[in-house]
Amino acid sequence: MSVDMKMPVLIVDDYATMLRIVKNLLKQIGFENVDEATDGGAALHMMKLKKYGLVISDWNMQPVTGIEFLRNVRADADLKGTPFIMVTAESKTDNVIEARNAGVSNYIVKPFSSEILKGKIESVLGKI
Repeated sequence: MSVDMKMPVLIVDDYATMLRIVKNLLKQIGFENVDEATDGGAALHMMKLKKYGLVISDWNMQPVTGIEFLRNVRADADLKGTPFIMVTAESKTDNVIEARNAGVSNYIVKPFSSEILKGKIESVLGKI
């Protein structure tokens, strides 16, 4: 089964430069429909209004962190099945375990290339 490159993707990061970088990487891979949010609270609101095929969220954000956002998504009956990739600057084992326990689909450590991002997306959604 191939991935629908027109499906909506939501990227969440409180750092505008990182949003731009991830959006550009997604466009390089071929995704056309990319929305942005600057924190987990805003992103959760957006997810209630629109169905996303993938969420890529930073861990370290305020006021709602990526892990809190992930837990909120997994606790919502309508959203819990949404594929969710967590992005972080830290590769601490505790963080990976916490994200896995919260239901993350995959995990990326910064910095990363479009090839790494594509591989993580394919591991979650299937071949691109």
